[in-house]
Amino acid sequence: MIILDTDHLSVLKYARNARFTKLAQRMADSPDQDFVTTAITLEEQLRGWLAEINRYSDPEKQLPAYTELTGLIEFFGFWTVVPFDAAAASMFRNFRLQKNRAGSMDLKIASIAVSLDCVLLTANTRDFAGIPGLRIENWLE
Repeated sequence: MIILDTDHLSVLKYARNARFTKLAQRMADSPDQDFVTTAITLEEQLRGWLAEINRYSDPEKQLPAYTELTGLIEFFGFWTVVPFDAAAASMFRNFRLQKNRAGSMDLKIASIAVSLDCVLLTANTRDFAGIPGLRIENWLE
């Protein structure tokens, strides 16, 4: 199983991105075809569009964000979304005790990946690099 972080998943959602072809080809060539994302990535994406909707009181100005939100829900329907479960929560707590510098959302994603012994695809290698037991790769380079 290979977990896609928010940055990799966003490249796939917005196929007009120049990095889409490279990532899609790399995924097609991978011996492991079990690609998933996390409930944390879903949460990040939903929060972003909900915040955009809430920026405006005028419903007409909210329309583009609602369109994006609907598209996001449809897009995530094609993915397996792995949960932030008890094992990941325990791992998260341990990482916090180790004073890891990664933000909470990144640390939760890392906790899921480590608890499931999966590779995490991310372009955010700097923040994830110091997390013990986490295997990361950047397929956008």
